[in-house]
Amino acid sequence: MSTMIEKAKQAILDSSPNSSVYIGCDSIRFRKNKMWYAKYSTVIIIHMDSKKGGRLFHTSVDMPDYGNLKQRLLMEVQLAVSTATEIIDVIGDRHFEIHLDINPNPNHKSNVAVKEALGWVRGSLGMDAKIKPSAFAATHAADHAVRHLT
Repeated sequence: MSTMIEKAKQAILDSSPNSSVYIGCDSIRFRKNKMWYAKYSTVIIIHMDSKKGGRLFHTSVDMPDYGNLKQRLLMEVQLAVSTATEIIDVIGDRHFEIHLDINPNPNHKSNVAVKEALGWVRGSLGMDAKIKPSAFAATHAADHAVRHLT
């Protein structure tokens, strides 16, 4: 288990049952030594008492990227679901959401993965994921982490 997960789990346990927990993931493509890669950043946000500010934990990983947007979006889903699976045992009665950086509007490219992504979260965790415009953990926090924190 990663240090980020351990620290987040302890922070969740230390938070009140009125706190909320959000998980999101985002990615960006980059080129290095003539090869394409994607940097994936996953965040866990604990909103203290669901009103008092919060704590953000993040981790990033670089992987080869082959230019398939749907594949990259589904890797974001995999990382978010995997992170949720690692912390679910300490959530208790806290409000808990998975946020995906996917747009339901067919005019946006990320629309290619909506059905599979929502199904993956529903099938893996038994809950509905939030997507744009309601997915701030992915579209804002994870986006900031992937671009600025690592």
